[in-house]
Order: sequence, then structure tokens, then C-alpha cells
Amino acid sequence: MANKTVTEKQLLYMEFLNRENDFQHFYYDQEMLQYELLRVGNPRAVEEGNRLFCSDMNGHLSDDPLRHYQYLFVAAITLATRFAIQGGMNAEKAYNASDLYINKADCCRTVEEIKELHKDMFAFFTRRVAEAKKENVFSQPVIRCMDYVYHHLYETIRVTDLAEHVELNSHYLSALFKKETGVSISDYITSRRVEAAQNMLKYSDYSYADIASYLAFSSQSHFIRVFKARTGYTPKEYRKLFFRVSFTPKEQKL
Repeated sequence: MANKTVTEKQLLYMEFLNRENDFQHFYYDQEMLQYELLRVGNPRAVEEGNRLFCSDMNGHLSDDPLRHYQYLFVAAITLATRFAIQGGMNAEKAYNASDLYINKADCCRTVEEIKELHKDMFAFFTRRVAEAKKENVFSQPVIRCMDYVYHHLYETIRVTDLAEHVELNSHYLSALFKKETGVSISDYITSRRVEAAQNMLKYSDYSYADIASYLAFSSQSHFIRVFKARTGYTPKEYRKLFFRVSFTPKEQKL
């Protein structure tokens, strides 16, 4: 089997070719500017990102022009995702968005499509960071509680579980959470469950009983009652109004 490790000889030869062809990659600071702008939610990130993505200074990644840009896209979104998280975007949402965008890039069939997708991707992350910065800044225990709820939404969550997770007294944590968010821990958990239920009603064909069980409601009737109180619709009414009928069965599963 041929040695797949990049050798010093290969690196030196590429440096020689680049000098002969008067080619140079971007300076590190030039490349990082777009991501720094993204990290602070500055709309200029989109323009700067697009300028660099379409430049001739990105090296040669493939003889196939489309594949060349697909490789560039994956490299760009990998950094964009990390800088968006640093800027305040929820990490799980950032990673999920990254996965979805890479899947879209894989489906692109022209260079122009991938360039447009890159512009859209940069705008998406920049906008989400800007939105995150407008939201309240919470203390570390409250943020950790929110993350715990996100990852355990399909289980019974008690205040004592959260207090143990953040190593605080239950009463103190409850008061701190209410003070910073304006809602009680139980109300916050319920809101996140209703939000998840809305997505399941819109994008899946799960039954109401399955959704109630999946999201740890005590019963289907309890789920319907809470959902109606929070949204103004019964689950049946909500699905009838908002279900994405154009989705294929394969896409309906969450």
C-alpha cells in the first residue's frame, strides 16, 4: 500500500511550484478577519467571507472545480461553526446547522450553487450570533441548567437533578434561575418541551400519544392541555395548520 503521509519532499516541491507560479495563500490575519467579524455578529462578515471564498488565493484542492469549492466550503463552515459558538450561538444548534449545510453542499451540482450556499451559510451564522448577543447574558449555573434541559428533554427533569448537576442548593438555584430568566425552572422546561412538540407536529408523523410520551408529559391529555395553553391551538389544530406536507416520509423522521 502506498504511503499516504504527506512528506517533507512533497511540501518542498509544492513550495517550489507556488514560487514559480507566483502563488501565495492568504495571510493568516487576512483569512481570520471574516471569522472574527462573524464572531461579533458584524454583517460585514458575509461580504468578507464571500470575497475570500471566491478568490484565486485558496490553493488547488481538486482538478474538479466543483469538488474544489466543496472542499473549501467544508473548511469554511468548520471554522464558522466554532467562531459562531464563541460568539454566543448555542453549540448544539451550531453543530446541527453545520451538518445540514454540509449535506446541502454535497447536493450542489455547480460552482455557482456552492458559492451561493457559502454566502447563505455565512449570513446564517452571523445573524444567529447577532441575535444571541441581544439576548440576556446568563450566569454559568443558569447556562448549564439550560444545556442540561436541552440534552435531557425526553426524560423527567427535577429541580434536584439540576441542582446536583450545577452543585448548588435547590432553593438557591430556583431563585437564581427565576431572577435571571424571568421564569421558573418548571416553566422553562415546559416551554422547551412545547417548542420541541411544535417541531415534531410540523416535521414528523408521530402520533399525539407518541409525542406526549417522547417528551415526558404525564399523559396525552396533559400534553394536549399544556400545548393548548401555551400555543392557543390543540396539537391536532397545530398540525393541520403547519404540517409540511411536501416533506417525504424519509425526511419526516427527526
